[in-house]
Amino acid sequence: MPNTPAFSPSFTRKDVTLHKKETLFKEYFQVDRYTFSHKSFDGQDVGPFTREIFERGHAAVCLPYDPVRNEIILIEQFRPGPFAAEDENCWCIETVAGIIDEGETGQDVAIRESIEEAGCKITKLFKTGLFYPTGGGSSETMECFVGICSTENAGGIHGVEHEAENIRAFAVDFDHALQAALDGKFSNLALVATIQWLALKKSSLDL
Repeated sequence: MPNTPAFSPSFTRKDVTLHKKETLFKEYFQVDRYTFSHKSFDGQDVGPFTREIFERGHAAVCLPYDPVRNEIILIEQFRPGPFAAEDENCWCIETVAGIIDEGETGQDVAIRESIEEAGCKITKLFKTGLFYPTGGGSSETMECFVGICSTENAGGIHGVEHEAENIRAFAVDFDHALQAALDGKFSNLALVATIQWLALKKSSLDL
């Protein structure tokens, strides 16, 4: 029989030595330079070596879902990252997301941002996971949720003006969105991950 894979990491934070940390840049975002060494898989040490880490805070993601209509709410907005990557498609189809401020929980942000970005009220949340989108260069985590809502009056333009947000929200049939995700139509990984989680779990959700 095949071996059961070991999903527990071999080492922990205590196996890392932080020699130095310095802040290189700090405005809307922050960049820090770390000098590390750590244990290796062959029993030796790796390093010291340096890495620049992009510090942008931690985010919560919410996919609003109406189980009665079998619809989800998606949003569309301009994204400077794809523009900087010279992608023609720099207006991205995404799910609701926001930065977790001090004193907030991921659940707080999922509910708040669903109102701000999509105009919908979440009545129940299901956590789908906590992820590092770019663990090799950023400390950011994404805490992902599916949120139960009604899509009856979904749609319109939303966002916070002083944050330069101009967000179009719209409801779409879940099965159509799932097929689009499977066909590689979405560039937003959090959206694809939450859609696929919901596809696997929605028949057994405790609503």
